[in-house]
Amino acid sequence: MSIEIKRIYEPADDGDGWRVLVDRLWPRGVSKQNAQIDAWLRDIAPSSSLRSWFGHKAENFEHFSELYRNELDTEPLKQPVVKQLLEMTNSGKVTLLYGSKTTLINHAVVLKQYLEEKGNE
Repeated sequence: MSIEIKRIYEPADDGDGWRVLVDRLWPRGVSKQNAQIDAWLRDIAPSSSLRSWFGHKAENFEHFSELYRNELDTEPLKQPVVKQLLEMTNSGKVTLLYGSKTTLINHAVVLKQYLEEKGNE
């Protein structure tokens, strides 16, 4: 299983494998043509209320991570997307694309860890 995360604003690379946008909203300033994505799985993103509460504040990240992982485990719309992403990782490398400016505290970091754990079960 090979999962990477990358800002969508970074150029596509031949080594990215499946390029999957995991944000609920389309990132500003990126044309759909230039994004070079294979899939846009917006339902995997945190709920709007959770995302708003988190606000990309470092002091909220640990609790945000717990709440987001709970959403991934329990939200009916997210469960089939988790399964789809796990199937994609079984067929090659997956790069999770996100738009956040913060590279260490964002939902893609949590999602990557979550998928890696699920893939090893």
